[in-house]
Amino acid sequence: MNAPSPEARPSPEARSGLAPFEKAELPAPPRPKGLAWVGVVGPGVIVLGASIGSGEFLLGPAAFVQYGLVLLWVTLVAAFLQTVFNTELMRWTLATGEPVVSGFMRTKPWAPLWAWFYAILYFLQVGWPGWAGAAAGAIYFLIFRELAGPEQAGLVYWIGVGTFVVCVGILLFGKRIGRTLELLNWVLVAAIIGGFLILALAFVSADTWVAAGAGLVGYDTGAGAFRFIPEGVDWFLIGAFAAYSGAGGVINLTLSNWARDKGYGMGKRAGHIPAAVGGERTNVAATGYTFDTDEGAMDRWRGWWRIVRADQWGVYFVGAMLGMVLPAVLYVTFIEGGTDIRGLSVAAALANAMASQAGAIFGGAIALIGVWVLFKTQLDIIEAMTRAITDILWTGSGWVRQLRGGDVRFVYYTVLGLLAVWGIIALKLAQPIVLLQLGANMAGIVFVVSSLHLLYINTRFLPEAVRPPMWRRVALVAMAVFYGAFVVLWLRGQFGG
Repeated sequence: MNAPSPEARPSPEARSGLAPFEKAELPAPPRPKGLAWVGVVGPGVIVLGASIGSGEFLLGPAAFVQYGLVLLWVTLVAAFLQTVFNTELMRWTLATGEPVVSGFMRTKPWAPLWAWFYAILYFLQVGWPGWAGAAAGAIYFLIFRELAGPEQAGLVYWIGVGTFVVCVGILLFGKRIGRTLELLNWVLVAAIIGGFLILALAFVSADTWVAAGAGLVGYDTGAGAFRFIPEGVDWFLIGAFAAYSGAGGVINLTLSNWARDKGYGMGKRAGHIPAAVGGERTNVAATGYTFDTDEGAMDRWRGWWRIVRADQWGVYFVGAMLGMVLPAVLYVTFIEGGTDIRGLSVAAALANAMASQAGAIFGGAIALIGVWVLFKTQLDIIEAMTRAITDILWTGSGWVRQLRGGDVRFVYYTVLGLLAVWGIIALKLAQPIVLLQLGANMAGIVFVVSSLHLLYINTRFLPEAVRPPMWRRVALVAMAVFYGAFVVLWLRGQFGG
């Protein structure tokens, strides 16, 4: 039997069942200067806004209060590795116009297998609306000026449901959903980091600032020695803290969806998902693109890569570090070391402590910040999951693309409705902080798998001239090892191995 001719063989990116790339010209990038950069960057501020509400505001402080600022080295390493990971996610979208999960679906053996695999990971990590539940605890504190206890669990649940429903409702409006999130997150990041900075400068002692700086390299100023991991740690908490130092797992993956929606690189040709109210129907491409890497194209590529660097290193990395350090120094200033603040009122722990020690006005300010942070994070998370599942269905199923005459909004809002119903049920299953820790530890597993998967598609399917350099390939492998270690330690701690 004769082997098929080279012309008859499917191209490498089509061997799992998806359509091959279409050839197109890489669009020209914007060339911003000065304040024009604010309008050009955007995906980084969305994922930063999501990160502040989970690791930076909840899990990080819980770890620092219990074990000390020496754990800040984990944040530095995690933020660095995640920023490299994020830029590699955006490399795929710049070059193809596809979200990265569509790229994962292009690997053997079969596109639907990877579609189901990543959809399940999305559900296991962020299918639990713990942010709305945690926000409810802060809202309760704002209203009643006291921490919620077990006897208030029913009321806190309904406050959480109301918060979650408002998040869903916001996604109905606007012209382009990603743009709505971007604008809200600029306000969030500026208000939250600015507010924490003012409070930290006012209340944090010089010794605590020194301890924080030393903690970034694993040095414990109290013990006078390097102490990377304190003795007797709860690996369920530490694994969650490591994964959510920065964004975390599938939240990072959705960065590529937001980059496509922003029109980065070939994403400008792929289309975007419009809102139900105020958005106009658009055509969203079912497959990605490739381009000839001639001199003109590579000049345009370097222009896009300049924007990616600013978006990720200038916005995400710097913001993630400030977003973790500033709340950390405030928490350890006002809450006694060794305290386990995890519970129904975890989001109001700092507000309560500041109200009793510095005055009610400061406690109220922190509680208000907490409500805004967690509400906005829940909004980002529910949108990210809805968007990712919609893109998976849209890429993988011709039948889905024919629904309602090919209107992607029907798919998006059907998925959103189903997730909204599930979220209301899930809020009853466990305390919000437990849901967040469970999801965060799942994020560590996502990082292990997806960093290696990303390395494969970026070095296999992209044109040679735009593939990552060696140091970035090594960083992706290091990321798998880093998070793999925390996953193993978490599982050993859970099962007593």
